[in-house]
Amino acid sequence: ATPPAHLYHGTVAGNLDAIRCAGLLPMNRHDVHLSADRETATGVGARRGRPVVLSVDAGAMHSDGHVFHVSANGVWLTQAVPSRYLRFPAGH
Repeated sequence: ATPPAHLYHGTVAGNLDAIRCAGLLPMNRHDVHLSADRETATGVGARRGRPVVLSVDAGAMHSDGHVFHVSANGVWLTQAVPSRYLRFPAGH
């Protein structure tokens, strides 16, 4: 599936150093879960504490050959997001 130009990933500040280093990895899941809107990603991050929302340059990833799928409930899935495609919010 062709993703929108930007997708979002909700996390917490304690994960940012690892994400900067390794990008987004699926950890104990099969894929990395991404949201089409910032509000949904904020809600996902808030499950684990104070949320931080990362912007994913999904358009560039797709152009570079990364494969995306979208689930029935609108969650975008990809195997991993290298850190070069991530934008961190100011102050993080």
